[in-house]
Amino acid sequence: MAAAPAFEELLAEGEAVPVEGWDFSWFEGRATEGRPSWGYSRLLAERMAGAAAALDIQTGGGEVLAQIPHPPPVLAATESWPPNVEIARRNLAPLGASVAEAGDLADLPFPAESFDLVVSRHPTEVRWHEIARVLRPGGTYLSQQVGAGTNRELYEFMMGPQPTGPERIPQAAFIEGAASAAGLVVVDLREQALRVVFNDVAAVVYFLRKVLWTVPGFTVDGYRDRLARLHDRIQAEGPFVAHSRRVLIEARKP
Repeated sequence: MAAAPAFEELLAEGEAVPVEGWDFSWFEGRATEGRPSWGYSRLLAERMAGAAAALDIQTGGGEVLAQIPHPPPVLAATESWPPNVEIARRNLAPLGASVAEAGDLADLPFPAESFDLVVSRHPTEVRWHEIARVLRPGGTYLSQQVGAGTNRELYEFMMGPQPTGPERIPQAAFIEGAASAAGLVVVDLREQALRVVFNDVAAVVYFLRKVLWTVPGFTVDGYRDRLARLHDRIQAEGPFVAHSRRVLIEARKP
């Protein structure tokens, strides 16, 4: 039987994987995350099939949007990170979609009432009033968002105990309040906790490089001691388990 990869080898492997795009296939066999019961991709496909003009905010590399079988006549997307913009343009070209580079906190580069459907999967920031502005009356916003405390077990292992007060990424009640304050009527709101399992420290390194907000400012050199402890723990006790939170919201503009 081959020996398990050594710590330094795993670090190098986790550091070498490109982080562009939003494709997590590298994690196969190395890490797993549960999927919410509502099935965002299915809901997305259903809503897109019935739309006339749709917008996907913070599309990443367009990987999720590219899977819809029936795109609407008008389809647009935004993305803030330049390497992802080019990947998204390639991935979404077969759907006839346009991709605009726009900062996560910037105004959306579209006229008022441009879309009858706006969607976003795992946005890092949500400009609720901008979403309401670009929606047509009767239009729908569908989003799966990352709930507060996601992967707390992992980021507290790396950084130590963190405050448990209001967090940067809001929970369902805050999301509902923000949507309502922007003039949107919430028609569906669900929340779920999901198990996240890391089988080796290479998967942790790649995850923290890719999902930057989990441990802000993460570098392998800066966290080498904590990564070594995590590696030893996985070797002694088995996979490291954390929990993510997901919130589904569907809201309509009156």
